[in-house]
Amino acid sequence: MASTIEWTDETWNPVTGCSRVSPGCDNCYMYALYPRLRGMSVPGYEDAPDFVRTIPERLKAPLSWGRPRRVFVNSMSDLFHPRVSYDFISDVFGVMSEARRHVFQVLTKRPGRAVGWWERHGRSDLGEEWPDNVWMGTSVESQKYAPRLSVLRRIPASVRFVSAEPLLGPLDLTEWLKDGTLHWVIAGGESGIRARPMDMDWARELRDQSTNAGVAFFLKQLGGRRGKRSGDAAVVDGQYWRQSPAGG
Repeated sequence: MASTIEWTDETWNPVTGCSRVSPGCDNCYMYALYPRLRGMSVPGYEDAPDFVRTIPERLKAPLSWGRPRRVFVNSMSDLFHPRVSYDFISDVFGVMSEARRHVFQVLTKRPGRAVGWWERHGRSDLGEEWPDNVWMGTSVESQKYAPRLSVLRRIPASVRFVSAEPLLGPLDLTEWLKDGTLHWVIAGGESGIRARPMDMDWARELRDQSTNAGVAFFLKQLGGRRGKRSGDAAVVDGQYWRQSPAGG
């Protein structure tokens, strides 16, 4: 499905449903979208949002897409949720490995399970190294959750990234920028009626940390209750930031 998420072109949801794991999940858009999709009788959304469902019939969809595109994997779930089997994760990776014309962007709040799958199943199931068209990222909303990046470091993806959205506090990524863990930093404020404010200094600090390390920086949105202030409105000190890693 074509996406309005600024840093991708398409969303692909072979898994639906998720559960909250940290404060960044409190106002997740998934919980707001679920009732609407269920009301429209969209397959995969028949149950409550915290019911995790794998949908094998969606697996082959990217193979039919002719035009190369950036694909956000499981925008309505987390591929590495504990209720998704390692075998199904391997099936998803098998499709991504086959569909080399696309770039797949996998984002998780559970990087430890991603490492576990890779070390126990991934290498043997894929019969090769980590596919170079699969980018791997984790979400970090505040410094408390920055250690997720030390786990992400163990994944041999050609592009590793962090989504600092919703950004709920100041964040120092220097360690992971300097040691080569991160190739892309995405930042954004929270949006919606319960949006928690993002201090612009937090965004400035991430911009400066990224640019000083020569790492691509993407400011997705400023957030807010009455509009997420994305696109041309997402500026820091009058400048628009939409950098992507090389090859993206």
